[in-house]
Amino acid sequence: MKKIILTGGGTAGHVTPNIALLPHLKEAGYEVHYIGSYTGIEKTLIEELGVKYYGISSGKLRRYLSMKNFTDLFRILKGMRQAGKLVKKIKPDVVFSKGGFVTVPVVRAAGKNKIPTLIHESDMTPGLANRLAQKYACKVCCNFPETVKMIPDGKGVLTGTPIREELKHGDRAAGLNFCGFNTSKPVIMIIGGSLGALRVNEAVRAILPRLLQDFQIIHICGQGKTDSSFDNTTGYRQFEYIKEELKDLFAAADIVISRAGANVICELLAMKKPNLLIPLSAEASRGDQVLNARSFTKQGFSCMIEEEELSDNLLYDTIMALYQDRDKYVKAMEEGGQGDSISTIMALLEEVRAK
Repeated sequence: MKKIILTGGGTAGHVTPNIALLPHLKEAGYEVHYIGSYTGIEKTLIEELGVKYYGISSGKLRRYLSMKNFTDLFRILKGMRQAGKLVKKIKPDVVFSKGGFVTVPVVRAAGKNKIPTLIHESDMTPGLANRLAQKYACKVCCNFPETVKMIPDGKGVLTGTPIREELKHGDRAAGLNFCGFNTSKPVIMIIGGSLGALRVNEAVRAILPRLLQDFQIIHICGQGKTDSSFDNTTGYRQFEYIKEELKDLFAAADIVISRAGANVICELLAMKKPNLLIPLSAEASRGDQVLNARSFTKQGFSCMIEEEELSDNLLYDTIMALYQDRDKYVKAMEEGGQGDSISTIMALLEEVRAK
């Protein structure tokens, strides 16, 4: 049986694409092993799926002065020794890395043992961990055309991000029923990421009376960010978080308003959902969401409002224009060539394994 090591950790975004690949890897005859950190979110998510999990020591490489740089160096060195032993023990045919600092020792060990490796970079500009690991990889899978050009030695390949297959198979009627909606008005879905988006929530609620004249609204607000004063508003349903029913709510949505994290925008692309992106500002992050949103806007997949420019009237006018032009966005996404990322990545895995 063919063997593959998956690695990725630190955030859910470094794990869920690996999870999306699992059924396809098993169907293709791979025995799957996963290397992550001792206690990261990846451990819980992967072990719940019955995949063999190995924890190794990990540390973070910081680009600023900190005593943790000294102590983490020893954790990194220990992780390198552990990764080397695991790679030799498992003897994988190929490695797939989704990123995060725990992956650097794994990819390095694979390279030292001449095991072909694919790296996946979600954001427009590669993170430090993936930049350190690139030299050991055969190919680097990218979400954005701009990123492909940044990858040295011609290793960059435009693939998009693997998304959970079930998101493509939601039931619109079930989603409408779950919210108590009908078919008389189209549906807007607002999602702010796992922690929600306070500024977006406030802007949407400020124009809610106007929006409800023409739309029904599903609002996933984030933990602790619902507003009880809107609980009985006809045509408006708010949730802190949705899991099982998410696929049905996506199916019910005609347009989506979202932050611009790499995973969520690739989900919107795969589901062909016309969308308005309001990225987390560069002041509150390293600016990757702004770059992600600009790229999707340039490709015709999305429209965009930068958070610093967000106003009630601009938000309302942009939503109305997005709905009016929704077919244009769907057509661009259908022609974009990034919708079937799993097939593209599976083909790359077979290609590098066979060399």
